[in-house]
Amino acid sequence: MKKIEINTPITIFENIDELPADDLYLLTSAKEATYKSYAPYSNFNVGCAILLDNGEIISGANQENAAYPACICAERVALSAISCIHPNAIPIKMAIVAINQNKENTAPAAPCGECRQAIYEWEKRHNHPIEIFMRGETGEIYKVDSVAELLPLAFKKDDLI
Repeated sequence: MKKIEINTPITIFENIDELPADDLYLLTSAKEATYKSYAPYSNFNVGCAILLDNGEIISGANQENAAYPACICAERVALSAISCIHPNAIPIKMAIVAINQNKENTAPAAPCGECRQAIYEWEKRHNHPIEIFMRGETGEIYKVDSVAELLPLAFKKDDLI
């Protein structure tokens, strides 16, 4: 038997003033997207903004349904929009913000497992990492250079062959 250790490098910005202007704009776009969220059951509004290689920003917000498995997360809403609007564009950076209507949310909003897999597929499709910025309504901002840091043992296409 052997044991491996997996490390997750995360850059932490203690406040938004530490971010470069373009990253701050992307994070602000993600927060604005939370206002388009439909979350009447959880009261947990999530917004996502994605910077494309053409300079455009596409956003998405979570959409809930009384049948919870039919809900779609903000990250997958934004990625789906990119597929329809700019199918050949390459996502460069992603920002995710979550606002909890029930209490103050200062914890960075990390993508769920399903979204991590979806982001991983986009990185592989375009052979390009996507920087991910995560923030709650307030508080620290976490940044990873690729979803691979959040999903180190990803399920891959080669696993199906």
